[in-house]
Amino acid sequence: MLHPDRVNMVTALSLPYQERGEIPWVDFIESFLGSDQYIVHFNRHPGEADAVLDKNRLQFLRNLYRKNEPIKAPEPGMAMINLAMAETSAGEPLMSDRELAVFDTAFETSGFTSSINWYRNLDRNWHLLAKTNPVIQHSALMIYGDRDLVPKSPNLSDFVPNVEVVTLHCGHWIQQEKPEETTQAIVNWLDPKNAT
Repeated sequence: MLHPDRVNMVTALSLPYQERGEIPWVDFIESFLGSDQYIVHFNRHPGEADAVLDKNRLQFLRNLYRKNEPIKAPEPGMAMINLAMAETSAGEPLMSDRELAVFDTAFETSGFTSSINWYRNLDRNWHLLAKTNPVIQHSALMIYGDRDLVPKSPNLSDFVPNVEVVTLHCGHWIQQEKPEETTQAIVNWLDPKNAT
């Protein structure tokens, strides 16, 4: 949005483009999903989730990266902290122990704060984009998982008029759960456009 001349095309997985609303993101999310929602919690209680996730790093990652989880009502408390503290996992492992070890080693080095800070910067981004055209004119590919709890955008083409949509049979972690299908969807989309 800020530098459209630097971008040729855009691919997004799971989370569709979100148009800037009338109130900052954290307040908006809190008004719908409450103060325990993880993005709200990250912003209202800085450092708290970081410490819990760092202390329970491998358990958190093992509980986070799952597939075929049964759909259930949200439990009380902050979901990411609950995942870090849970001694049992729902669904099936998304990665082998060897693959998960790559993530574990990376977060052992970096901790979780830098990743969480993306969510802590949402309101700053909201302010920075106040005078920016919200319509993405580039060709775009949106890949959804049909078992993802993140809903599809009902008005995506209003803000991304040149979007093509692909839905794969999977959950939130699309590229980990369906790596070959994800790659093929992107290659199929790029091929007729002769992208470089």
